[in-house]
Amino acid sequence: MIGNPDFLTSGGQDQAPEFQELESPEGELHLRFYVTSGNEFALPATGIREVIAPSPDRITPIPNVSPLLLGTLNIRGRVIWVADLGQFLGDTTPLNADRPEIPVIAVEDQDTMLGLAVDRIVGMDWLDVEEIQMPTNVLDSIAPFLRGEWLLDDRTDKVLRLLDQVAILRSARWAA
Repeated sequence: MIGNPDFLTSGGQDQAPEFQELESPEGELHLRFYVTSGNEFALPATGIREVIAPSPDRITPIPNVSPLLLGTLNIRGRVIWVADLGQFLGDTTPLNADRPEIPVIAVEDQDTMLGLAVDRIVGMDWLDVEEIQMPTNVLDSIAPFLRGEWLLDDRTDKVLRLLDQVAILRSARWAA
């Protein structure tokens, strides 16, 4: 084994591509997702407690609460409220709960945790916060909960809007 050329590193030669040093990502890590209206949003990964996809029968409906709330969900022994994020942001179409799993993003701030039910999760992405712009063409129902937006495509004016999870958690809209 010792002296076997298969186990020796080649001095001065280029390494195989799988062993080359990876470039460090630019920006900060964000979770990208869609709400029922088809609008794409992002949340900073630092404010997300976890992402789960429970079956609808694990979300217990509670009578006489805000129509924005789908019910409660037990996450590791802690019961949290689950809300339809799209409706919270002003969508008129409620989230379709007639499917095998509902993507839920659990956000937390100062021991307050809330599950945000969304239509579809895209995944994690490194986004440069230096490129964030002031939001344009925003409904009044969304404006208080936005930090800004990234322009993804100049031709189609496609944007990715960055949400402020603390503003969502502390909103007086939950009491309505």
